[in-house]
Amino acid sequence: MSTKMTIKKGDLVEVLSGKDRGTQAKVLRCLPDSGKVVVEGVAVVKKAQRPTQTNQQGGIVSQEAAIDVSNVALVCPKCGKATRVGHGTSADGKVRVCKKCGAEF
Repeated sequence: MSTKMTIKKGDLVEVLSGKDRGTQAKVLRCLPDSGKVVVEGVAVVKKAQRPTQTNQQGGIVSQEAAIDVSNVALVCPKCGKATRVGHGTSADGKVRVCKKCGAEF
């Protein structure tokens, strides 16, 4: 089941819940099929990595885990606050709009 996501790769988001609540960071990947996003430096988990041709050493590596898209909010570049996203039109076509200040993304 694919989810319509208003958050895109490269957006600045604020984490709303969990141990990293209040953190503002960039979205690295969007997973619309599962309704999740991977955010830089948030939900970091340790993973055992086997030795491979590219990674001769192997061992334990840290990487970001996916978190639900409902637990993040887009940060408006104009007002700098976490906000809900509306939709509008402009000369370029459809745009995302900040619900707090009305700025376009």
